[in-house]
Amino acid sequence: MFFQEKGYLEVETPFRIPAPAPEAQIDAIPSDGWFLQTSPELCMKRLLAAGYPRIFQICRCWRAGERGSRHLSEFTMLEWYRAEADYRDLMDETEEMVRAAAGIDSITYRGEKIDLSLPWERVTVRDAFLRHTDTTAEAALAAGTFDEVMVEAIEPRLGIGRPTFIYDYPASCSALARLNAEDPSVAERFELYLGGLEIANAFSELIDPIEQRARFVAEAAQRASDGKQGYPMPEKFLAALADMPEAAGIALGLDRLVMVLLDAGSIDDVVAFTTEEL
Repeated sequence: MFFQEKGYLEVETPFRIPAPAPEAQIDAIPSDGWFLQTSPELCMKRLLAAGYPRIFQICRCWRAGERGSRHLSEFTMLEWYRAEADYRDLMDETEEMVRAAAGIDSITYRGEKIDLSLPWERVTVRDAFLRHTDTTAEAALAAGTFDEVMVEAIEPRLGIGRPTFIYDYPASCSALARLNAEDPSVAERFELYLGGLEIANAFSELIDPIEQRARFVAEAAQRASDGKQGYPMPEKFLAALADMPEAAGIALGLDRLVMVLLDAGSIDDVVAFTTEEL
């Protein structure tokens, strides 16, 4: 009801696709010459380009090599896209959605109370590095340790006590996001954390097909350098970008959100079957 009341149309797109986005750090699972989707992102953006201004979808997604107490290789994603909006608009809407899902003003996760009442914390990546580490985001990028520092030093401290949006990621960490017009060294991207756990990833969409192709080429080159499987270029998606309006989109891990709301110890506790049980 939340999305219908806001004028969103529920859509369904194919799970098996010929070409996923060639992101360096996300690996798709092959399926008879095509791939199982890592996200419905490319197809949903094509629907935006076709004239559907507000859309959402709850679907299954697959990513190779992801397994742990907080990760499943097959998981449930909630994605929504909104034309004529940016990442700050989606921060506001995400607050509304999570509060509506929780139905209460505070929850407890891993022994810590999380206050869901507004306002939620909003901190830039640069400020998070200054607050929680002895280095800077720029220095970590140059040293090749950005992801390591994020995971070990910063992420466990986000969303403690109240939810946290961490935003304005380095441009090189945001393959499909629009760069900030006032500071093009960062992209208009945010992630939401609850109790040290990443729940969602969102951004103002990049709609320039030339720039998007260049970024995909760079990501594909990085995949090749890392010895990873290459993907065909998603040409139909790139062609549709010319007709796509200004928009913002978000991917929210439903299994993880349920895990936090139920104070579950492991993501295994909120799914009917894990891979090992099949």
